[in-house]
Amino acid sequence: MAAAVKLIVGLGNPGPEYTGTRHNAGFWFIDRLAAHWHAPLRREARFFGETARVRLPEGEVWLLKPATFMNRSGQSVAALAHFYKIPPREILVAHDELDFEPGAARLKQGGGHGGHNGLRDIITRLGNQRDFLRLRLGIGHPGDSRQVTGYVLGRPPAGERAAIEQALDEAVAVMPLLLRGEFQQAMQSLHSR
Repeated sequence: MAAAVKLIVGLGNPGPEYTGTRHNAGFWFIDRLAAHWHAPLRREARFFGETARVRLPEGEVWLLKPATFMNRSGQSVAALAHFYKIPPREILVAHDELDFEPGAARLKQGGGHGGHNGLRDIITRLGNQRDFLRLRLGIGHPGDSRQVTGYVLGRPPAGERAAIEQALDEAVAVMPLLLRGEFQQAMQSLHSR
């Protein structure tokens, strides 16, 4: 049995100009969880982000949206994780994923950063620990690697956004399993939707 999740992080860039961009899919997930669990996020300077502490039947969990830019996400994650002594294997990081079409949501345990600057910084700041869980939220790929930056910082058309929103709802539905440490069951449930 995997470890129960104690910290859920959503990756994105702060500021109104980034709010609706594909790169902020992780933020969208945290906002969805905060609304679902009636847990308002509050700015917490010592953790370089917005946080909420949620008490649920499955246990206590922290929500975190780093207020740093994407490539410095690890500063926020490491600050909260170290303060509350949450090991990497009890952390779930939600992020945008170019390799999946909009509407796909996939769980993964450990691995590299796959070129994602937010994941790269988290791995570095956690002392090269890679065994945290990932929720990979599909945003699609522009088809040309030279267009990736503009694509991830662009806003998806309405149909793609609706597909991503559906995937967020499906991911929210499996969170109780992750909070109980039932990673395989959560993965099976989410991947069969």
